[in-house]
This record gives sequence, C-alpha cells and structure tokens, in this order.
Amino acid sequence: MTETLVPPKVEPAPRRLFIKTYGCQMNVYDSERMADVLRPLGYAPTEAVEEADFVILNTCHIREKAAEKVYSELGKMRELKDARIAAGGGMTIAVAGCVAQAEGEEIMRRQPAVDLVVGPQAYHQLPELLTRTARARGERIGADFAPNDKFDALPVTRGGEGVTAFLTVQEGCDKFCTFCVVPYTRGAEWSRPVAAVVAEARELAARGVREVTLLGQNVNAYDGEGPDGAPSSLARLAHALADIPGLDRIRYTTSHPNDFADDLIAAHRDLPQLMPWLHLPVQSGSDRILRLMNRKHGRQTYIDLIARIREARPDIALSGDFIVGFPGETDRDFEDTLDLVRRVTYAGAFSFMYSPRPGTPAATMAAQVPEAVSRARLHALQALLTEQQVAFNQSQSGQILPVLFERRGRHGDQAIGRSPYLQSVHVEDAVHLIGRIEPVRILRGQQNSLSGELLGEARVSARGAAPARSTGAA
Repeated sequence: MTETLVPPKVEPAPRRLFIKTYGCQMNVYDSERMADVLRPLGYAPTEAVEEADFVILNTCHIREKAAEKVYSELGKMRELKDARIAAGGGMTIAVAGCVAQAEGEEIMRRQPAVDLVVGPQAYHQLPELLTRTARARGERIGADFAPNDKFDALPVTRGGEGVTAFLTVQEGCDKFCTFCVVPYTRGAEWSRPVAAVVAEARELAARGVREVTLLGQNVNAYDGEGPDGAPSSLARLAHALADIPGLDRIRYTTSHPNDFADDLIAAHRDLPQLMPWLHLPVQSGSDRILRLMNRKHGRQTYIDLIARIREARPDIALSGDFIVGFPGETDRDFEDTLDLVRRVTYAGAFSFMYSPRPGTPAATMAAQVPEAVSRARLHALQALLTEQQVAFNQSQSGQILPVLFERRGRHGDQAIGRSPYLQSVHVEDAVHLIGRIEPVRILRGQQNSLSGELLGEARVSARGAAPARSTGAA
C-alpha cells in the first residue's frame, strides 16, 4: 500500500495595510472602518509605510494646504512604490476621503501612481475595487454611493483595541456656510437609524469600550429613524445609548448652534453619561461676518444659547471653532470676536486663518484680508484662548475628578486617562487601572494636561491581574 503524502498547509504571508488619516474625528472613524472591511482579505495594520502592501491616504478637504499636503505625500508614496516594483514586489496606493470626492479625476491625472480613488461614502467597496485593481481591470474610482449603502455593507464587528471609540451617527451638512466644502464633499445630511447605532454601540461596549464619541458633520441635526419609525433626535439617541451596560460616557461632535434643541439641553441636565464638555463652533463674534459666512445665527443668539446650557448643566465646559481673516473682516469685526471669547470663556478651542476653498462662495468674495493681517489676528486670538484654557486647567487643582484610564504613560507605571472635560490626566502607579474609571485628586493643571494622584483603594497595585470594571459613576 502506497502512503499518500499530504503537503503541509502553508498559510499566506499577511498583507500589510498602512492608513494615514488627515482631518477630523470622522476621518479617524472612517479609517478604522476601512481597516475592518479589509481585514477579511488578510490585511493587517502596520505603522511602517515602507512595509505596506496597501497604502491609503484618508484625506480632508477643509483647508487648502491640507489638499496640497496630500499631493506632496503622494510623491513620496510613488517613490516607495517604484522601489518596491524594482525589487520585484508591489504596492497599491489609494486616496480616500473628501479630497478623493472633490478631486478624483484630478488626483488620477496628477499622480498616476494612485491605483484607487474612494470617496467617503464608498469605502465599503474597497475589497471589490481592490480586487478589480489587482486584476488590472474595472473602474478605479468609486465615489458615488449613498451613505446607507456604506453603513449597511460594513462588518458588524469592529476591530481595534481601547476603551474609547468614535461612532459615526450622521453625515453631511445642509447649512452651506460660505467658507465650507462639506456640503459638496459629504453631501446632504443623513442620519443612521437608532437601532443600527445602538447595535454598534452594544458591540463596542461588549469588547470593553467605556466611552463613545458620536460623530457627525452636523451631529445635533441627527434625525435617524427611531424604534417607532418616526425620526429621533440626538437627545433621544443619547438616552438609548445610556441604557447600554458598561457604556459609561457619551460625547458628541461637531454641533451647530441652530440645531441645539431644548431636549438636548435637558439631556445634559438629566444624563450623567453625557459628559460636561461641549464643542459648539461659532466661527466669529461679529454679526456682519456671521451673515457673510451664512451661519444663520447671530452673536447674541449664541451667547443666549450658552447661558441656557450652563443653567441646565452649570459644570459644563466649552470648546469652539474660530476663523479669522474672513473676507471683509475689519479690525472692529475682529474685536467683536475677542469680546465674545471674553464673555463666553472657553476651556479649549480651534482657531484658524481663513483659506479659500475652490467652489465655495467665500473664495470669490471681495476684500480678501492680507495674510499678514490674518496672522496677527490669529496670534492675538490664540493668546486669549490659551490664557483661558490654562486658567480652566489650573482651576481643577485640588478637585477630585473621575478619570477613565486609557493607556500607559511614558514613565514606569504611569497611566494616562481622560477627565470628564476631555483633559489628559497623568497619574503615577496607575497602569493597573487601564479600562477603569477611578477618582483622582488633581495636583496640577498645565496648558494641555493635568497631573493627579490616586485615592483610597485605587492606590493598591494589581500588576499581573486583569483589571476589574469599576462601577463608579463617571
């Protein structure tokens, strides 16, 4: 009898995936989901681009220089790809996100090394498009798909590790601010059904996520289908998520003042899971500039809204967005912005010089502000905002805050967590508490972080033991 020899099964070498993410938190979420849809094809993430078989640049189109940075990065990717080909290998390059949506054909023309261009609503098509490209046939641009097609096609189970996660609930914007490309690159406002969001949040909580940040270009315009078939609101969605065991913290970004409904203000009052940190862009403190921006609200409307929110949640801290040097902005307009900042006071903020985006109404407005003037205004605004941020952080000294520990610090058993106000908190001898929410006495407040010490039983080290989940309220 002749023995049949069965050759051992040889597992294919893992393919390496490198994703570089530009821009907002929604792009971070999209990058995570792209990694999820490619995982079944054998792609494992790498942080070394030179090792990658598949490189994705997930782009942002909000600022002019951001798009040019993508083209610069593509030049470097082309050199890596040429070297890989010369060595007998290969590399696939894709451009995803908003630049892909807005400039797909231009990307392919300017940089032939790009194999795929995938808009923000089409990344669920990546496996199919990648397969077509590998076979050197079929279309290479996939940019025109509805948002519901994308979310329906994504895997239910998400990859990745950590105790915090982003969760997209809404896409697109109908506001048409004159400086913004989002309505043209992300399309009209669209919201995921409540059931779909809750299902994804339950899956995240089941694998140890303690905090979710709900994402949307205009997240408080959320109106996804509720259990009764009627449109829900962001407040009702927050209440549904608050019922998920283990999900202790809920955040959301970015909001528009015109969509801040009474029930959302009440949710900040009634839901302990809803963190007392609110990012609410205003862009300018000048009524005249707000009209030119087509913001559809005035400075006093914004100030009054902040007062109502603070009445409902006195401990809330604010973050904002500001643009200086918008076309036609005068010294008086800029002083109005500084005055608004002094009246409101911010614990953090993002501020930018205006940069024209092709295709937006503001790009062709008269009275473009000289760059030197815009830069001087930006420096003055940032000095004031930094002063307020430092004052807020220093005011936490001596306070006891619940901190969600997220990861190791740089030194020994140091761990880094987040306060309810989104501040980084550095604590010594706390690495055993990663994944838990524990009370921390704040010792010092710096510009960008806090330092603290553990209280009571949390001081006891549990090295080598699996951390138990704290039941303490956030």
